[in-house]
Amino acid sequence: MSEKSVQEALIQGLPYIQALRGKTIVVKYGGNAMINAELKASVIKDIVFLHTVGIPVILVHGGGPEIEAMLRAVGKESRFVNGLRYTDEETMSIVQMVLCGKVNKEITALLEAEGVHALGICGIDGALFQAERENKLDLGFVGKIKKVNVNFLRAIMQGCRSIENDGQQDRIIPVISSVALGVGADKGLSLNVNADTAAALTAEAIKAEKLILMTDVAGLLRDIQNPESLIREANLADIDKLKKEGAVSKGMVPKLDCCEIALLGGVKAAHIIDGRVPHGLLAELFGGERIGTMICHSDFKKNTPEEN
Repeated sequence: MSEKSVQEALIQGLPYIQALRGKTIVVKYGGNAMINAELKASVIKDIVFLHTVGIPVILVHGGGPEIEAMLRAVGKESRFVNGLRYTDEETMSIVQMVLCGKVNKEITALLEAEGVHALGICGIDGALFQAERENKLDLGFVGKIKKVNVNFLRAIMQGCRSIENDGQQDRIIPVISSVALGVGADKGLSLNVNADTAAALTAEAIKAEKLILMTDVAGLLRDIQNPESLIREANLADIDKLKKEGAVSKGMVPKLDCCEIALLGGVKAAHIIDGRVPHGLLAELFGGERIGTMICHSDFKKNTPEEN
């Protein structure tokens, strides 16, 4: 990009940045953007940019491909119940090792390497995600989040006094893996939880401005076979209608459910974006034309230059 193009992009994005400054965004990070080195670097730089211009970010991540790779490496066969992964005790140990260890610390290290402070944690730490196993369908050590310890999360985000920075307050980016602490009858257990749902409930608890779900598709499509049929904006009230019309693929339904959870919980807008697009996060927020789908309340005042 030429120097002039960079300048024009920054000027174009300024009103959007001003509209979001100081407002928390929760990003669910997953899919190809986690395993492709170029895309990974792009996402990390986008997160650092948001943090640097004063937009607090909470990063929630999964790690399905890495878990699959480790299961294959140890010769562990996957078992599914009604299309959902069954997590036995051995698999749960691998999930915890991969998500809370390898993946979480790699992301944290990448952010630190870019000059920002990040804290890699899982939902067990500080009892951040408190979950119980569902009785309706036996999936082993798979849980449903019942509570998010928002005070613990706020304490992390407030950061700490920096010795290196003349005592100034240094904000911290929480990097959260989707493993929860069992409560109730499951007290003390480690439970595998859905990362999209974890992100939605985190956004609800912290009263985030936006929830962003990064996927491996363009967004919400009217025709799954036609990427040109992207629905760029929809209202919360449209979700049931789209489902009934068959405009939503089965794989997209859980993501829409997560958007609904966040919006009903007070989040202003939820975005489903294509994580395969380099710097797609910045393009969706500041580019002027959406690359994915934004779902919001009908009375939501959009963060656009002409409406601010």
